[in-house]
Amino acid sequence: MEFLLHSALLRQAEIQPRGIALEYKKDKISYQRLSALALDFAGGCRAMNLPKGSRVGVFLPKQTETVSAFFGALLAGGCVVPVNPLLKAKQVQHILCDCEVSLLVTSQTRLDQLAPVINDCRQLKKIVLTDFNSPAAADLMPTPIEPWPAFCRPVDKSEMPRLIESDLAAIFYTSGSSGAPKGVVLTHHNMCAGAASVAQYQNNTQQDRILAVLPFSFDYGFNQLASAVVAGATVILLDYLLPKDVIRALEKTQATGLAGVPPLWTQITTLDWPAGIQSHLRYITNSGGTMPQPTLRRLQAQLPDTDIYLMYGLTEAFRSTCLPPDQVNTRPTSIGKAIPNAEIFVINANGEECQPDEVGELIHRGPLVAQGYWNDPITTARRYRPLPAALTDGRALEELVVWSGDYVKKDAQGYLYFVARSDEMIKTSGYRVSPAEVEEAILQLSVVSEAVAVGVPHPQLGQAIVAVVAGDAQNRHLKKDIVRLLKKQLPAYMMPRQIYIRNTLPCNANGKLDRRQLLIELENTFQSCPGQP
Repeated sequence: MEFLLHSALLRQAEIQPRGIALEYKKDKISYQRLSALALDFAGGCRAMNLPKGSRVGVFLPKQTETVSAFFGALLAGGCVVPVNPLLKAKQVQHILCDCEVSLLVTSQTRLDQLAPVINDCRQLKKIVLTDFNSPAAADLMPTPIEPWPAFCRPVDKSEMPRLIESDLAAIFYTSGSSGAPKGVVLTHHNMCAGAASVAQYQNNTQQDRILAVLPFSFDYGFNQLASAVVAGATVILLDYLLPKDVIRALEKTQATGLAGVPPLWTQITTLDWPAGIQSHLRYITNSGGTMPQPTLRRLQAQLPDTDIYLMYGLTEAFRSTCLPPDQVNTRPTSIGKAIPNAEIFVINANGEECQPDEVGELIHRGPLVAQGYWNDPITTARRYRPLPAALTDGRALEELVVWSGDYVKKDAQGYLYFVARSDEMIKTSGYRVSPAEVEEAILQLSVVSEAVAVGVPHPQLGQAIVAVVAGDAQNRHLKKDIVRLLKKQLPAYMMPRQIYIRNTLPCNANGKLDRRQLLIELENTFQSCPGQP
């Protein structure tokens, strides 16, 4: 296993220099070429005397310069901070200021968007633009601006600083249920262990052609890139506008692998899939939420020869569990077992390991466990703690594990099932209700594409269950059909007090359903109509 993430790129450049690392639009970038581009960017970092561990923000869509900057920053001893290209100025400002980004790589258009806030990013020493075209505007900026070609300069890899596996590699910003996004800190060892583990169980090889549609600011998307480089595979960069663009790209590029989140799978399974895709699409993966069962069944029908990996991960531990494809038909709602080089526990409130089918908190132990939250020791101490004494088996108590905040249960064979996040569990009438149970029941209706259940404050119940459903908002009978179905499947205390029908549901910048935004909206709307649907 590689111990420095950029070493994987340099190794691939040596063993398969002409092998294609990236495909971006019509360009095909070999591993030798990508290695050279990364070294040139590293040369620019060294020329500006960027200290080891400095944060390098990359605020770009998926393109060649994005990946070159990632690996170049790592070569120069920097710490990569991928910034989602969909974020607005205030959100980007929070990230740049919170972790004190020294060098920002972006485009002219995105820099124009940041103009109102860039003055507040006082630690920023330089901005590199991939499409510098406004010299006059640059004079008005408080931070020096340099075009990409001028910043990059040749350098020998022997001139790069000496690094070890415990040095910082990346900070990923993740949003919780409240407050501003927090930066999760990962070392080279964390990221190499995660990439090697995923490449191992997905059986990635140099022959794989992986279509990258997830943002690299999402740990799931970045791991796809890292595991591909570790395996020597080709990564095809795609920023899509519509779900049909993904289908077209799969067919055009002859991709062998695709990672997605539930909303994407739900959208693309409603489209017609060309028959030829299943001949080359070797596998697909799901994470970022439980795969709805109707969506899974449609995927299996559309891709009968494609392996499906149902996974679970959290940024605080990069990757955690996976259900192998040969188990999907047997236990389609499971998130599987621990991935290679990880250990997973399910712990109850007494600090004891749960019995089969007992709900408890998922705890992740091993080299994928991140280092904590950037500049937030209080939240870090709450999430990263030692194992309960009953589970140490003589291990050193100072080893920290990540307490996920997710409720799961484990069956008698050791397979895990996601129940809910601790901050999403609904407490109503003295009961604890998993939103997933309500959502899965609603999704049995074929005319419903997505469903979210949340708890909103209620004076008598504590919380009232409210469901928001993606379907035909003009269908006058849909709400009645949902109520009729739920009454057959759920006890009275699990029935939603209100059901809202929308054509679509909001997603966050990573493409996952935005429960937080829905909850904010519903807490206001629900007050005026707290009765039964």
